[in-house]
Amino acid sequence: MRKLALVLSLVAAGPAFATGLEIEVAGEANGVIKIDLLEDVAPKHVEQIAALAAEGAYDGVVFHRVIEGFMAQTGDVQFGKIDGGDMRRAGTGGSSRADLPAEFSNVPYERGTVGMARSQNPNSANSQFFIMFAPGDFLNGQYTVVGQVTNGMDVVDAIKRGEGQNGAVVGTPDHMVKVTVTD
Repeated sequence: MRKLALVLSLVAAGPAFATGLEIEVAGEANGVIKIDLLEDVAPKHVEQIAALAAEGAYDGVVFHRVIEGFMAQTGDVQFGKIDGGDMRRAGTGGSSRADLPAEFSNVPYERGTVGMARSQNPNSANSQFFIMFAPGDFLNGQYTVVGQVTNGMDVVDAIKRGEGQNGAVVGTPDHMVKVTVTD
């Protein structure tokens, strides 16, 4: 009986059993992006992303910051909803869940790498994430890597670009219609 209790406590304490995300995108980009989540690299971040996706929190969230040759950022579940969100504040919010301590690794930022967005504080990642258009070695060891695109980079490449140095999207941004956790 003690052994069963120990096993159950370890299972309950472990990361979500998600292995990936499937993101349906609409706007200038239309299609599906498939992401392999790296539970062994960033278990707390993967668990948070998977839980938010399973709750439907990412459904309808826009790509609010998209910089040509760099990355596309999304995941502001507080202000970034295509319907009923506050586009002036998109990119400044998170979820009702706690911010996460950094889980830096040796996994490099390459084309298709998915990383967690954060403020200047390395322990401030919450719900926002970004997908790299190109390698970004300057991010290595500075931002938590959570996944890698395995299919749909053509969809990522088609996401509506933002303007200016911060990549703010003007007009109607592309958005994640539905985000599904896959196993």
